[in-house]
Amino acid sequence: MMRIRTRKLIGTVGLLMLVTMWALLAMAFAQFALRAQSGWVAALFYLAAGLGWVLPAMPLVAWMQRPDN
Repeated sequence: MMRIRTRKLIGTVGLLMLVTMWALLAMAFAQFALRAQSGWVAALFYLAAGLGWVLPAMPLVAWMQRPDN
């Protein structure tokens, strides 16, 4: 069984990788797909993309916080 300190270390690295990849993919998508869109559409996309990484991060954070047995 993995100790909580080890899970937190692995989870922290995983979260950093997730946020980095999420941001890069969101920027790449916005560069090509939002070029001809209005400012409101772009603002809604950036709002959704800025909050969207939370959903995939939730299971990872729950795993990190699981107590030792």
